[in-house]
Amino acid sequence: MLLSGASFLSRFLGMIFVIPFFAIVGTTGNALFVYAYTPYSIFISLSTVGIPAAVSKFVSKYNALGDYQIGMRMFRTGGVLMLATGIVAFLVMFLSADLIGAQQIKGEDGPITSEDIAFVIRMVSFALIVIPAMSIVRGFFQGNQSMGPTAISQTIEQIVRVIAILAGSYIIVNYFNGSITLAVGFAAFAALIGALAACLVLFWYWRKRKPFIDKQIAKQTTTHDFRTIDLFKELFRYAGPFVLVGLAIPLYQLVDQFTFEPAMVASGREALWTTEIAVINNLGHKIIIIPMTIATGLSMAMLPALTNAFTQNDQTTYTRLINQALQVIMVFVIPAAAGIAILSDEIFGSLFTLEDIDITGSLMAWYAPVALLFGLITVTAGMLQGVDQQNYAVISLLGGLLVKILFNSQFIHLFGGKGAILGTALAAGIAVCLNLARLKRSLDFSFKQTMKRTMLILIFTGMMCFVIAVLKFAFGFFLPFEEERWATIIMLLIGVSGGGLFYLFLAYKSTLLNHIFNGNIPGLNRLKHKK
Repeated sequence: MLLSGASFLSRFLGMIFVIPFFAIVGTTGNALFVYAYTPYSIFISLSTVGIPAAVSKFVSKYNALGDYQIGMRMFRTGGVLMLATGIVAFLVMFLSADLIGAQQIKGEDGPITSEDIAFVIRMVSFALIVIPAMSIVRGFFQGNQSMGPTAISQTIEQIVRVIAILAGSYIIVNYFNGSITLAVGFAAFAALIGALAACLVLFWYWRKRKPFIDKQIAKQTTTHDFRTIDLFKELFRYAGPFVLVGLAIPLYQLVDQFTFEPAMVASGREALWTTEIAVINNLGHKIIIIPMTIATGLSMAMLPALTNAFTQNDQTTYTRLINQALQVIMVFVIPAAAGIAILSDEIFGSLFTLEDIDITGSLMAWYAPVALLFGLITVTAGMLQGVDQQNYAVISLLGGLLVKILFNSQFIHLFGGKGAILGTALAAGIAVCLNLARLKRSLDFSFKQTMKRTMLILIFTGMMCFVIAVLKFAFGFFLPFEEERWATIIMLLIGVSGGGLFYLFLAYKSTLLNHIFNGNIPGLNRLKHKK
């Protein structure tokens, strides 16, 4: 829950900053930001080659066997490797910026040119020097069941980054009369500023925790005599699948960016492509991804514990972990996605603009359910990795990606922006189904309990949506929320609070939450104790 909370706060800040950033650079600036940031996300995954998460798994495994020294050796050698790959990734991305920009934008007469994209790519590439080496420190702490360093450093990184983005872009546009491209370029460079702040936090934690780690090493009774080459062999056996798992969503977005403009132009929708790609890959994506942060935090926190239980052949524990993780995703993400879909116009209109709301709101409504699939991809892939079935996570994600590549242009040509969303949903759905099938087959795992509770969650979600629809109908008589932004904000607050509280009331009174969290509902027990 600590990692989930930090991940949620980080995503929330990432969504909130888009509101003033949108006001500063507009739709075109946001689209430009996406065109540069998606390749950067892919380079981050490639430069770390899955090492941080693999280090977490490796350290957890050998800690469970009583060998703490081997985890420290892995941390040191992996840190050197990450520093080297980060520098190489920076050079490759910086030098290939023109080629990447030219491949994403074919025409030079539109609001965004390939030179604009290349400039922003070069600005964001500097963060690659720092982030891979920094991320392995987080992996080491997580392998030692210490989630605080990752949670705090991640939050500080995002806060500093957001402040730098908004302050820098505002000053460039309003005080120096700089171009939108320059403002977006500095916003991309802020990734490095945030990373440096996170490094300071992690260094503080390292100095604080190092004596405790040394004591563990001094008391250990079990030692594994690995050569360095053997260490790397085992590490890369774990690491490979993590790469594609981290790449899944950025790769889906990259397919959109390479196919979206040509398909939209070919289908006669060239006037809409910058607006729709900004919603799908940035503005709307920032919102629908927030529920998925629960999945991200769970998969990160669950992996060491699941690996530990699997290593010790504790079937009861790893079965409970898998069931609980899936049910937590369902109980939170399903109603959140449904709420975003039914309040899509109010959300986009409140946060960004009511202009073209029939297009932007509709796209968000279609995109919202994909949050559940994204969350399930992350968690199920983490489960497969925790029980040494990581290769199957690669197969499922590659299968989904192949479907996205084959059908994306045709879907966009037929349905416009909704076609890109349909392609992503189909690809993610295939990956999730394959992951779940492998879990069932390899562990003889039963989804019966999860399916029963999911049915109850769907019933409660349907009732919540009915309440929200009634509220919108009733307040529509005297609240012009389809025309005035102030009224849209009020309607959004009424819909979220009314629908959300009604759903939580049903989930609590039915004991659904109590069963999913084994009687330890986050925050509620503490509140009862205070009373």
